[in-house]
This record gives sequence, C-alpha cells and structure tokens, in this order.
Amino acid sequence: MARSLTKTSELLFSYGTLQLKTVQQETFGRELIGYQDLLIGYRLEQLEITDPHVLAVSGEKYHPIVKATEDPEDTVSGMIFEITPEELVQADKYEVDDYQRVLGDFKSGRQAWIYTAKD
Repeated sequence: MARSLTKTSELLFSYGTLQLKTVQQETFGRELIGYQDLLIGYRLEQLEITDPHVLAVSGEKYHPIVKATEDPEDTVSGMIFEITPEELVQADKYEVDDYQRVLGDFKSGRQAWIYTAKD
C-alpha cells in the first residue's frame, strides 16, 4: 500500500544499493516509493565494503559513495524515497562507518538526506 508524504516523513536519497528491492525488503521490510532526482555538487566514487552484514544483504563488494565537490556542474543521479523517521534509523544502521548522513540539495529544489563520505 502506498504511503503519502506526511509531516513525519523523511526524504532519503539513494544513488546505490538502497535502490535494490532486496536491500529495501531486508532493511525496511517493504519496497520504497520514490522518484528520480539529481544531487548537486557531488561526484560518485567507489568504496570497498568489508562489513559482513552489508555484504550479505547487498551481495556487492563495492558500493558507490558520493564526495562533495562544491561544483554545481557535478551531479549524481538517484532516487529520493519517502520514509518514516524509524526507517531513517534503519538506513543509518545499514550504512557502514565510512558514510555520514547530511542534507543534500537537488535539481528539483528539494532537500533530502544523503549518505556521503566522512570528512
């Protein structure tokens, strides 16, 4: 059943494995609803994952990671999902320590949480 955006919803941007239905089912217990957007001022790189749980859930040894460039010409394509605050905590648990959650700016004019490389 589709959920609509409410005052208690959070917006979370995924440019990687959180877009996978299997990861969504394992992390949130459901498939997420979202829309495509472009993150502004970041570039995409790769990160080797060593966390056994994340490796088991995603099935991928290398995950994408974004790094801030401050250049508005640099963009990363992905999906913005509407999730609950509780699901945001679940997403935090899924991401490994190499990531930090910050607010990002998008071509649509929205802001959403993103996981980026730690400073």
